[in-house]
Amino acid sequence: MRNVIFLLHLSLDGYVAGPNGEMDWIGYSDEMERYSHELHRSTDAAIYGRVTYQMMESYFPALLNDPASQAGDLAHARWLDAATKIVFSRTLESVQWQPSLLIHDHIAEEVAKLKQQPGKDIWLIGSPSLAHTFMELDLIDEYRFTINPMILGSGKKFFGGLPHSLPLKLVDTTVFQNGVTALRYVPANR
Repeated sequence: MRNVIFLLHLSLDGYVAGPNGEMDWIGYSDEMERYSHELHRSTDAAIYGRVTYQMMESYFPALLNDPASQAGDLAHARWLDAATKIVFSRTLESVQWQPSLLIHDHIAEEVAKLKQQPGKDIWLIGSPSLAHTFMELDLIDEYRFTINPMILGSGKKFFGGLPHSLPLKLVDTTVFQNGVTALRYVPANR
């Protein structure tokens, strides 16, 4: 059975974006890139909410034919080009970036079907609103949080608003040279 792996960058005070949606505070480094891109080997599909999908679609396909593309960005663009993009949206009527699958509703049932299909694990990338829904429905099998040594004080909070507690078990910790700490968790009930 396939697993859903969620990776998210957070500030120390639990924000995913600054007050104006900025993400320039994320301490992304070559070391963190290698850590994130380890998921290329174990996953073959990406899950997105509408906003993250549209952001990724507007950026990564163009890198494939751009000779100025950075090696790490190009590696991720190639992985994304081959990966199935699974987009959850109530408003999109179609998605153009292929191969893709658009899902409008019945999230728990659709994810259960995806997990039963042959293939590698599935990477839930960013998409904090969709991730909240997945957390409420207990659809995430592994959490990977990179905690940046930055206190934003305001912006888009990630934690809060769940209708129930979510006990997790820490399975791995990685501290990067730039002070970012990566935490890997699995649900404690599994």
